[in-house]
Amino acid sequence: MADHDGIFLRNTWYVAAWNHELIDGKMVARTILERPIVLYRGSSGKVVALDDRCCHRAAPLSMGRVEGDDIRCMYHGMKFAADGQCIQIPGQDAIPAKLGVRSYPVVERYNLIFIWTGDPEKADPKLILDYPPLEDPKWRGLPGYMHYKANWLLIVDNLSDFAHLAFVHTNTLGGSEEYAYKTKPVAIEKLDDGFRVERWHMGAEPPPYHKKVIPNKTDPIDRRNIGRMIVPGIFTLDTTFAPAGQGVEKGVQVPGTRSYRNAQFMTPETRSTTHFFWNYLHDFDVDNPNIALSLRHSLEEGFNEDKDIIEAQQRVFDADPDYQLLAIGADAPLTYFRWLFARKIEAEKGTARAA
Repeated sequence: MADHDGIFLRNTWYVAAWNHELIDGKMVARTILERPIVLYRGSSGKVVALDDRCCHRAAPLSMGRVEGDDIRCMYHGMKFAADGQCIQIPGQDAIPAKLGVRSYPVVERYNLIFIWTGDPEKADPKLILDYPPLEDPKWRGLPGYMHYKANWLLIVDNLSDFAHLAFVHTNTLGGSEEYAYKTKPVAIEKLDDGFRVERWHMGAEPPPYHKKVIPNKTDPIDRRNIGRMIVPGIFTLDTTFAPAGQGVEKGVQVPGTRSYRNAQFMTPETRSTTHFFWNYLHDFDVDNPNIALSLRHSLEEGFNEDKDIIEAQQRVFDADPDYQLLAIGADAPLTYFRWLFARKIEAEKGTARAA
């Protein structure tokens, strides 16, 4: 598939795996942007990403064997180095230079494996999102993964829309339908790489997932969410819960305030399926592992509520690809994101045509 197919933005970093998926010599076979890729950690500790198909007879390399930093196809025994070059053919001394498979730049950061499927010359690690809570010891969380039978932009739409918390997640993440009626964004910033939305809910009852991990379950709270959506599909959410009426919205340091940091990474598998990586971190009672476990369970419950709706949307579009959507006021952030994404796709296609 051409890099300028117009479906995916390729000259950017995507999450391919959590690093714990590669322990004990395990290989991960994962389709990313409609390309079969095998990931493994070599004996040197280096993470390798190669096309998951031998150039000889297209046998999946993920059915092969890791040898040092190399991988051997277990169909005819051809061995490939970490750069994808064939370095051994059993029974044949001469190895044609063209024999090899594509390798992909990878970076290990925040316990995640990032991959670049576009022009390898443009794979600058500095372009990877900087989100310190993912590796800061004062924050604790449990990493998660889900697979969606839906296009990643439908997930982006969902995460861009805070109003749905009140209806989809009434009994999990939202707390009540009141959230949709009484809260409005206090700031929507259109940025070069996405958008930022800030939203407050004052004097509210704590949402169910928060109640599970705090002792004062009935005290009202002032709740702030700051969401950032970044092209091609990275969402961060900084959440603060403070005792109500103490002035947290004015910058007052209120005793008893608790905070969460949420990072979510959407990686297209195909144009209608998505890999979803996430971690929900907390900054209180970090020595109590039950809090991270409770939050993990709560978020999974909430994400499954989203998943049911998003996958149903995908089935609607599969049945009628030309179905036209109509916008409402709450759609401003996601509408801007889609416009920005389309512009970046066009810019990438233009660069490819010029080349």
